[in-house]
Amino acid sequence: MSKHILLTGGTGLIGRKLTDLLISKGYQVNHLSRKQGTNPEVSTFLWDVNKGQIDERCIDGVDTIVHLAGANVADGRWTDKRKKEIIESRTKSIGLIYKLLKAKPQHTVKSVISASAVGYYGDRGDNLLTETSAPGTDFLANVCLQWEHAVDAGSSLGLRLAKLRTGVVLDAKGGALAAIAKPVKFGLGSPLGTGKQWVSWIHEDDVTEMYLYAIENERITGDYNMVAPNPVTNRQLTKAVAKELHRPLWLPRVPGFALELALGEMASMVLSSQKASAQKIEDTGFKFKYPTLTWALKEIYR
Repeated sequence: MSKHILLTGGTGLIGRKLTDLLISKGYQVNHLSRKQGTNPEVSTFLWDVNKGQIDERCIDGVDTIVHLAGANVADGRWTDKRKKEIIESRTKSIGLIYKLLKAKPQHTVKSVISASAVGYYGDRGDNLLTETSAPGTDFLANVCLQWEHAVDAGSSLGLRLAKLRTGVVLDAKGGALAAIAKPVKFGLGSPLGTGKQWVSWIHEDDVTEMYLYAIENERITGDYNMVAPNPVTNRQLTKAVAKELHRPLWLPRVPGFALELALGEMASMVLSSQKASAQKIEDTGFKFKYPTLTWALKEIYR
């Protein structure tokens, strides 16, 4: 098996960690980026998705493409313009890559592993969500639907496709966990909304290990929930963070209407409930390093 990967979104939190893991495993890594990279172990090729420009050398010798590129859904309010940018940054980017593959029929690419998100399912209360569960109808569900549909276009090129629906990634340096921990550190932490909404979380190391697993196992095709096997409620997550940081949790919960006033439609990111199952990926033989929240938080805050 060739060990040459093309990675989009390689400079993000997950992209950087995945790049380091791949290099440590002996992979050759290319990045597609809007600007030159600084990692001497990575070959960076430039692209401009909005202009439809891409350095065609980026796929030379590549056998697997990992598609992580996409505008951060939490950066800025969801105006119509921002919503369009969030969707097109995911769909146009993979479309540009497929256009290049069609233009270079002698390419060596065999697989595309793409990010998606459990936001695909929308707000589903206490329902246990498997990969066959119906999609939601809100904005984030629509983002995921269009994202996955764009990736699915690669089936006409004979590619192996895998889409990993990521939950809330626990990483002390950024993302949702840092946002939860910040007020907790000052003794101002509080559950959000009812606190009963389910959070399908996953430790950052299990995220990168699952991408590597999908790269190396050709039987991994279709949709998989990228979540730990033990989801928790928002209240349980907040209490666990407070316990690990040795801080009190005494404030009343933040009402959902207050979050909606402050964040508008973006409040759905923290108020929606997704209790996603990890059974399908576990049935393939994947083993989680951090299957429980306690283990995950202890490693992060050790």
